[in-house]
Amino acid sequence: MNTAATTVKRQTAFRFSNELIERLRVKARKENRSLNNYVEKVLTDIAFDEPNEETVKAIEDAKDERNLSTLDLKKFKEFVASL
Repeated sequence: MNTAATTVKRQTAFRFSNELIERLRVKARKENRSLNNYVEKVLTDIAFDEPNEETVKAIEDAKDERNLSTLDLKKFKEFVASL
C-alpha cells in the first residue's frame, strides 16, 4: 500500500441510500473523522485485509493440526499477572 505522501487520489462517485449515508455519518462522527475519510478507511481495511505469509502458514498449520502445543493455563495466568 502506498504511503500518504505518494498516494494519488482520484475523485469518484457512488450511489448510496440515504439510510446508509446517515449510518456512516454517525460512525464517522464517533471516530472524529469526516464522512469521506471514514468511508476511505473502511474500504481500505476491507481491500487490504490479506494476511502475510507467516500468518497464512500458521493458519494452515492450525487447520492441519501441525505444530500445536498445549497452553499451560497456570503459567499463562502467572505471565499475565506479571505484566
